[in-house]
Amino acid sequence: MAFDLEDLDPRNKRTKPVNLDDMSVDALKEYVDALKAEIERVEAKIKAKQSHASAAAAFFKR
Repeated sequence: MAFDLEDLDPRNKRTKPVNLDDMSVDALKEYVDALKAEIERVEAKIKAKQSHASAAAAFFKR
């Protein structure tokens, strides 16, 4: 069975907030785009994990 190394990371790991005061408008827009891309990546991972969990639940309900 394969596993994801990211699953071994502590669940409570928090990153420091980025200092927005020092960023230009263009830099802030780029930062927003990067955050949106990260949100899409996380949402895709959530959907994949939910799909796997649903498939496992359906398999074991037989």
